[in-house]
Amino acid sequence: MIRARFPHLLWLAALLMLPFVARAADSATAEGFTRLPQGAVVALMPLDVELFSISAGGVLEPQAEWTARAHENLRQAFLARKSALGVDFRPVEDDGDARIDSLNRLHGAVGDAITLHRKGNYALPTKEGKLDWSLGEEAAAIREKTGANFALFSYVRDSYASGERVAAIVIGALLGVGMSGGAQVGYASLVDLSTGNIVWFNRLARASGDLRDPEKARESAQALLADFPD
Repeated sequence: MIRARFPHLLWLAALLMLPFVARAADSATAEGFTRLPQGAVVALMPLDVELFSISAGGVLEPQAEWTARAHENLRQAFLARKSALGVDFRPVEDDGDARIDSLNRLHGAVGDAITLHRKGNYALPTKEGKLDWSLGEEAAAIREKTGANFALFSYVRDSYASGERVAAIVIGALLGVGMSGGAQVGYASLVDLSTGNIVWFNRLARASGDLRDPEKARESAQALLADFPD
């Protein structure tokens, strides 16, 4: 299901305040997990994707048509990675199942927490820098529904400068003021459905990428799945 969640918009807004967001990815695996067991089936969860245009003043404006296009492009890009990674991805359709919708929302909240608290000044001492997060027993609903061993969740927010924003950037540059033209932020999580634990997590934050274009969406999928434990 395509949706907006305000904490994520704050993340994106914070990035847009920077004059430039460097290409960056940060992956981690849970202690004791190294790779998928042979023959493991991975449920590809409905994607949580939303695209925005940026007004001259930096306001994020949701774009439904862009989002629908990006959703399909990224879904196909993930499926294309199936053979490259040698992973048995099986798409989970967004059929209105409230349990699936709830888990996607929960993943969004947990993903925010991981991004905020795993490293840096906000790191939680009790985690000791480890990837020690879970979606809880609710994850078993996916195993019951699909028969999969693991589930891959993904979240992306992408933004692009409007014509007015581009003009503002040019004027700002002449005045010595740096302004962002957009950012792509997201993360992907691999969840063990027998425990609900997140066993692999990758975060992406950069000033490049365009999910509206199929080829560039494939590159974004590669970046989100960088260091995937196949």
